[in-house]
Amino acid sequence: MTLDSLTEQLRAFAQTRDWDQFHSPKNLSMALSVEAAELLEHFQWLTEHESLNLSASQHEQVALEMADVFIYLLRLADKLDIDLLEIARRKIVLNEQKYPAEKVRGKAGKRKDR
Repeated sequence: MTLDSLTEQLRAFAQTRDWDQFHSPKNLSMALSVEAAELLEHFQWLTEHESLNLSASQHEQVALEMADVFIYLLRLADKLDIDLLEIARRKIVLNEQKYPAEKVRGKAGKRKDR
């Protein structure tokens, strides 16, 4: 499966159910935020160690929430005609410029020398 074929499948899924009328960028971005919050809930009170060592049940629940986030992000990208792979590549280049390894290696947080 490719991003394009998955996007087509999601587009058809929404059209078959007459949901496309509700899938505006505004609504999709709000739904994306809700799903991201649901993903966050699974980690909210875990320690770092616990978050790295999920039970099989927790892992499955997290995976399903991640799928929801991914699906809404793909629908939003489709609606706005954004190539997620291309924009991700561009963002990586921008991040490499913004956060040069020699200045940020091993440091958390934003650079303060800008």
